[in-house]
Amino acid sequence: MALLAEPWYSAFLVRILGSTWCLLFVAGQVFGDQNDGLVFLREFPLVRREDFYEDFLSDLMNSDKTEDPSSRTTRSEEDRDTLWDAWGSWSECSRTCGGGASYSLRRCLGSKSCEGRNIRYRTCSNVDCPPEAGDFRAQQCSAHNDVKHHGQFYEWLPVSNDPDNPCSLKCQAKGTALIVELAPKVLDGTRCYTESLDMCISGLCQMVGCDHQLGSNAKEDNCGVCSGDGSTCRLVRGQYKSQLSAPKLDDTVVAIPYGSRHVLLILRGPDHLYLETKTLQGAKGENSLSSTGTFLVGNSSADFQKSLDKETLKMAGPLTADFIVKIRNSEPINSTVQFIFYQPIIHRWRETDFFPCSATCGGGYQLTSAECYDLRSNRVVADQYCNYYPENIKPKPKLQECNLDPCPASDGYKQIMPYDLYHPLPRWEATPWTACSSSCGGGIQSRTVSCVEEDIQGHMTSVEEWKCMYRPKTPIVQPCNIFDCPKWLAQEWSPCTVTCGQGLRYRVVLCIDHRGMHTGGCSPKTKPHIKEECIIPTPCYKPKEKLPVEARGPWYKQAQELEEGASVSEEPSFIPEAWSACTVTCGVGTQVRIVKCQVLLSFSQSVADLPVDECEGPKPASQRACYAGPCNGEVPELNQGETDGLLGGLQDFDELYDWEYEGFTKCSESCGGGVQEAVVSCLNKQTREPADENLCVTSRRPPKLLKACSLDPCPSRWEIGKWSPCSLTCGVGLQTRDVFCSQIRSREMNETVILADDLCRQHKPSTVQACNRFDCPPAWYPAQWQPCSRTCGGGVQKREVLCKQRMADGSFLELPETFCSTSKLASQQACKRDDCPSEWLLSDWSECSTSCGEGTQTRSAICRKVLKTGVSAVVNSSLCPPLPFSSSIRPCMLAACARPGRPSTKHNPHITAARKIYIQTPRQRKLHFVVGGFAYLLPKTAVVLRCPTRRFRKPLITWEKDGQHLISSAHVTVAPFGFLKIHRLKPSDAGVYTCSAGPAREQFVIKLIGGNQKLVARPMSLRSEEEALPVRKANPKEVLQTHKHQNGIFSNGSKAEKRGLAADPGSHYDDLVSRLLEQGGWPGELLASWEVQDSTERNISSEEEQNTEQALMHLPFTIVTEQQRLDDILRNLSQQPEELRDVYSKHLVAQLAQEIFRSHIEHPDTLLKPSEQRIPPVAIPPRKPVSSFTSLVRTSAGEAGGGSRRPHRKPTILRKISAAQQLSASEVVTHLGQTVALASGTLSVLLHCEAIGNPRPTISWARNGEEVQFSDRILLQPDDSLQILAPVEADVGFYTCNATNALGYDSVSIAVTLAGKPLVKTSRMTVINTKEPAITVDIGSTVKTVQGVNVTINCQVAGVPEAEVTWFKNKSKLGSSHHLHEGSLLLTDVSSSDQGLYFCRAANVHGELTENTQLLILDPPQVPTQLEDIRALLSATGPNLPSVLMSPLGTQLVLDPGKSALLGCPIKGHPTPNITWFHGGRSVATITRLTHHILAAGQILQVANLNGESQGEFSCLAQNEAGVLVQKASLIIQDYWWSVDRLATCSASCGNRGIQQPRLRCLLNSTEVSPSHCAGKVRPAVHPVPCNRRDCPSRWMVTSWSACTRSCGGGIQTRRVTCQKLKASGISTPVSNDMCTQLAKRPVDTQACNQQLCVEWAFSSWGQCNGPCIGPRLAVQHRQVFCQTLDGVALPSEQCSALPRPVSTQNCWSEACSVHWRVSLWTLCTATCGNYGFQSRRVECVHARTNKAVPEHLCSWGPRPANWQRCNITPCENMECRDTTRYCEKVKQLKLCQLSQFKSRCCGTCGKV
Repeated sequence: MALLAEPWYSAFLVRILGSTWCLLFVAGQVFGDQNDGLVFLREFPLVRREDFYEDFLSDLMNSDKTEDPSSRTTRSEEDRDTLWDAWGSWSECSRTCGGGASYSLRRCLGSKSCEGRNIRYRTCSNVDCPPEAGDFRAQQCSAHNDVKHHGQFYEWLPVSNDPDNPCSLKCQAKGTALIVELAPKVLDGTRCYTESLDMCISGLCQMVGCDHQLGSNAKEDNCGVCSGDGSTCRLVRGQYKSQLSAPKLDDTVVAIPYGSRHVLLILRGPDHLYLETKTLQGAKGENSLSSTGTFLVGNSSADFQKSLDKETLKMAGPLTADFIVKIRNSEPINSTVQFIFYQPIIHRWRETDFFPCSATCGGGYQLTSAECYDLRSNRVVADQYCNYYPENIKPKPKLQECNLDPCPASDGYKQIMPYDLYHPLPRWEATPWTACSSSCGGGIQSRTVSCVEEDIQGHMTSVEEWKCMYRPKTPIVQPCNIFDCPKWLAQEWSPCTVTCGQGLRYRVVLCIDHRGMHTGGCSPKTKPHIKEECIIPTPCYKPKEKLPVEARGPWYKQAQELEEGASVSEEPSFIPEAWSACTVTCGVGTQVRIVKCQVLLSFSQSVADLPVDECEGPKPASQRACYAGPCNGEVPELNQGETDGLLGGLQDFDELYDWEYEGFTKCSESCGGGVQEAVVSCLNKQTREPADENLCVTSRRPPKLLKACSLDPCPSRWEIGKWSPCSLTCGVGLQTRDVFCSQIRSREMNETVILADDLCRQHKPSTVQACNRFDCPPAWYPAQWQPCSRTCGGGVQKREVLCKQRMADGSFLELPETFCSTSKLASQQACKRDDCPSEWLLSDWSECSTSCGEGTQTRSAICRKVLKTGVSAVVNSSLCPPLPFSSSIRPCMLAACARPGRPSTKHNPHITAARKIYIQTPRQRKLHFVVGGFAYLLPKTAVVLRCPTRRFRKPLITWEKDGQHLISSAHVTVAPFGFLKIHRLKPSDAGVYTCSAGPAREQFVIKLIGGNQKLVARPMSLRSEEEALPVRKANPKEVLQTHKHQNGIFSNGSKAEKRGLAADPGSHYDDLVSRLLEQGGWPGELLASWEVQDSTERNISSEEEQNTEQALMHLPFTIVTEQQRLDDILRNLSQQPEELRDVYSKHLVAQLAQEIFRSHIEHPDTLLKPSEQRIPPVAIPPRKPVSSFTSLVRTSAGEAGGGSRRPHRKPTILRKISAAQQLSASEVVTHLGQTVALASGTLSVLLHCEAIGNPRPTISWARNGEEVQFSDRILLQPDDSLQILAPVEADVGFYTCNATNALGYDSVSIAVTLAGKPLVKTSRMTVINTKEPAITVDIGSTVKTVQGVNVTINCQVAGVPEAEVTWFKNKSKLGSSHHLHEGSLLLTDVSSSDQGLYFCRAANVHGELTENTQLLILDPPQVPTQLEDIRALLSATGPNLPSVLMSPLGTQLVLDPGKSALLGCPIKGHPTPNITWFHGGRSVATITRLTHHILAAGQILQVANLNGESQGEFSCLAQNEAGVLVQKASLIIQDYWWSVDRLATCSASCGNRGIQQPRLRCLLNSTEVSPSHCAGKVRPAVHPVPCNRRDCPSRWMVTSWSACTRSCGGGIQTRRVTCQKLKASGISTPVSNDMCTQLAKRPVDTQACNQQLCVEWAFSSWGQCNGPCIGPRLAVQHRQVFCQTLDGVALPSEQCSALPRPVSTQNCWSEACSVHWRVSLWTLCTATCGNYGFQSRRVECVHARTNKAVPEHLCSWGPRPANWQRCNITPCENMECRDTTRYCEKVKQLKLCQLSQFKSRCCGTCGKV
């Protein structure tokens, strides 16, 4: 913007109010753009006259100066992107008070115009102006008083609140109607309207909030707080009704305290309002409010409106004084006053500053407190003033760390958290209460309370009180024994003892304690008298006695007995004993008694006798006269007065008074059956007035008479039980209670019924409420235990244990562990302490069996069991599941052999072992064996074991048995040169014998054959030793390694042994050996030779051995066979189905027997003969069978069966083991169960399939699930074998042989692969299962099944070498936790989490192949447990339509005709079920007359225009692949109508008003229902019928009772009683009283009233001025105020509650309170910069005269000066970011870097976070 060439100035001075103020308008430098010529005028405020010239000239001199760049602020990021310069400095405020405006300018730096404003404003000087300052708009108007307007001077007055232009200066000439706009706009800061904060700025009205900010919409709440929530005041509303009497002309309506707002009072009636005010300074005032208008009452504006019978008073407030609103009586008519106002809460909590730090260095803490502050007096008061207001919530103390700088002797914190377990917070400690100052009537007991701190050793130390101020101080004074002291209670006076003249009357005076019990302890000095004179106005017709006659009537006796019934108390008193018997039996005698002065000793609870002088008051009489009746029938010479006095005129009383029934009491119950008791009164027979019951003879009192009443059942009501204990002790818990609707039918029968809740009309009380809503102390909160680390064998499970604090809102606050003071809960525990099932432990694979070419690798296996202690133990192999063949042996392929047959260069020792099995059948003396085999021998046979070795010295050979080293003994001989001899075998000799030659080890297993051809079990002790031996090994690998050396089976054993078929040596052969021993059907040609045996051999056996010989098969030789043969049989059996293994076992054993016989015939010398041989037995392996296994089985079966007919049997395919395929063979012949690898030179493949069954099964072939198509290349041979000529790649697959007959089928597969590549047997079918508990499918299938089913997925693979199977789920590899067995995957108890895609990957060295199966979990249709979704759907579909949810059992909905209804079918399932709707068994789609709509994907059926045909049963059928579900609901169309029923009971029994109303009922299907259902029906017209229009019998009529003659002390009320008769015409006529007397007793016309005592407040003198100090030299004194009768008898305070109670406390002057606070100088600041500097000073309470320190509570009437304050709170310059303590790593671990005090001390460490 450019500066114009010639700046101009103009000014004018105006004299205002003749003096000191001038208004200056200066047009400053005019800035404008050359293009648009914008002009901005500066406006100046009022300035003082003496300053005017200097300021004005200064402006003129400096107008051409260049603006100081420093006065402008730095350009903001926004300004830098535009052409604006930075904003200039703010101008001076337009006003010095009352709210003005200030502005700031900026320049446009570009040549073109800038977008936006170049000026901005803000408010300033937001302080109230003094009253003498006047109105700002009036000042501006008066500035024109010296300026002529149209040639004339005027005195101008402001015109405010112009609705059209509130910011123009409009003024009115005083005394005229002339209004002129003197200026187009007022000065900035002028209020737009008088009652608004909005101000004019630059001629425009700008909104200003209560926060005095431009543009703010903040408003004051009802309490006058800007943006407040109304919590600092409370709404007071009420109504007053005047009850003014003639002597009382005015009364107080309400007292409205200082500071109240929005006061509104409305008086209706003839009376008038007037006000009394009292300011805080004590000035009083009155205002009669006589006319309508606005008044200033007590400096508060009041708007008063008055009409004929209504007065309205409004005061916006805040009131500047206390107002007392009163009412003045003008007419006898009562008036009402309604009032409402907002009363300020003058006592509020105020948070104090932080108290001084608990430590000067090394880390301490400091706290805040809260004090109750009186806003009126601006001083701190006692806490109970703030506790009075429930809105007041006391702020919680705040705690922060302080003085974190290291102490000079150390360089770290004292503690990171100084308020943890080891440094607890200071607390209040109180001494026991002192004894009460008074035993009754209210006393005081006190105690000492001090602030103590506990150190780490538990020692208590007294500290300053401010340290405990974070919690309320424990009370030091409390009232005690507040019950009233015993006092005398005088009862009613008796009647006068005479009927004429002067007599005596008596009363009973009792000493009554606060419980109403008759006791002692009353002062005798204040006891009322029990006897006084009385005068009967009736004259006596006899000489007047000189003295009153002493009565001996019942009153005297009662008064005397009660008076004498004194009890011992803690004050000395006279205690009389009982009167003795009369000294005479007739006539006048005397009675005596003992009277003692006694006192109760409270400490020992015993009674002590005292001298008579110690007791105050008159001593009771110890002697009295007595009269025992006339002697000998003589009448004593007594005058009439004495006779009356002595006998008490009993005869007269007996005749004059008697008992009568007078009505009944009020019913004991209002409903449900109560009881009324007849009232028995003692009446005067002459006057019929009530009399004292003592005047009537007690023996004549009529019996108690009861009658039932209120027999109607009670209305239903809520029965409420007790609240249960709170569910939590802190935080926020819940309490519950039982609330049920009940009705009492009969209390007599104890009949109470429970009703539905809707039958109780009242609002149901809450059954749940929150409780214990306060913060809990920090505590340990454990999480759930994690799963056990092991499934068995002793594992560990962990959990997270955190220190948390449950807050009052139910949330949790996580805290550092040091906050929890108790011991931390365990975060780890043992679990699954059960033994694991036995499992195989496999060793590492051995090296390849060959150094080149194709070989095998083996590994060992032991059966291991993990015990519950976590220790592994080797157990019997029979306890482990069968081990797959592939687990112990696998092929290996090395580089091609260059020179086959290369000799080995190893020179390790070698044991030549014989892998044979020996079974001894004939009895022999001695047998020789070579290690490496198994021997099943007869007892008492001598055994010689030989261990042939190479490259090892035989004398060094060692022997072990079952792991224990063997030495020579009488039974076992360890011979040199590798021999071991056992003399006469016994059961303990069975076991594993190990021969060791250096590292080479071989074993020999010996087992014994017992009776009945059964094997003898090893002794238990030996077995336990064997099992216990490996347990000592902690490492499973060590156990396996040890077992390898102990058992040669694992190191040099046969193939079968290497495959790990059994871990217990020889145990897996036991079954086969047992069957072989039991085998029958041996060839007949051999039986004869068996009979030729050596007689000498027969004589060896004793008698006990003959039974054993008879049990054995008497073979002439010991059976010898290769271990390999038995391993093949066992492996063949393992591949058979479980149900056929027994059959196969018999066949294979029979085949083995045939082979043994053939071997014996062909090579008889190789078997052990009965004679003992020196050469160890060595057998030649049996040759291969020449015939098929099927023919052998058939032959054996035929021989065994003796030609009998074979039984029917379903097909069974025989599994046979073929020789290993040679890859170079051109023709491959194999049996089922093998794998064929096609090579380039393969010309033919022959697949054998042999099956047995009866009838003979039919054989068929399939490839990959499809029937084989035979051709000239694929042929079916006559023996049902399948031959493939010139196989090609298309022939690769799984070939299945199916055997079928009438009883069933069987199938077995064989795989044909290409060059050994992996092959997987697949299936492409879809299996849906909804019923079976378990299913099995091949890989490639799609499985759909319900939950809870066991699913087995077979992945049969083939390949050479054997392919390794790996399972995946959704591309994630499945671990060992899944059930994987020989390529199959078992999924147990499947659920939705098991759903997915399962992959089987088969891989070997030639490649890999992957197939998958999709598993879908079906969820059958069922009703969901949560119905909120379907209900919300029904509500959204038809918000106002009736709806019903279907259910399997059926639901019901009753509707009006013509309505519409929604039927919801809640259903869930997977896949989503399809829903079909039916009505009456027919699909709704086929019913043409049914108007319906199917919505929400079939879940909702809407039926419209319901009629008779629409009602009935609807059903929804939901079905999916998993099942079907049917749900039902019935719609019932109802109709209501009115029915005119019988007449009701007549309303009157006589007279002319009796009518009978016809009963109108609302019916539904002839059943009465609520009349609301018939609201829309036409109501039939009914007319009342007259009834009982006849004369009524005579009856008593009474008027209302008159006013009582006395207000207290007993008065009388009367009423008029007449006998009248009501005619049928309705006229009531008086009749004779006799006519009513015959029918009913005449009601009383007089009754007593206002029987209460006349009472008044009495008070004692003021006590000493020794109360607490409440100001300088000002204390409190007390006095006792009590209630008593007018004659001085003390009464409970409640009986005087209607009277204004005098004050019992007042202020008084006390020298002890002449105290004040004394402060010392501030100490030096602890820091020169930063945020932690503070300084302190000493503050103490001292006496003004002695200047000595006194207890601080004496100065509590005044605010305590602060004893510390912050100082030097300025940022420190050039501070290096480094750690200043060695605990910073701990701070980082505790995550305390976010706190400023830690962040600054650990700047380096926290900066890396």
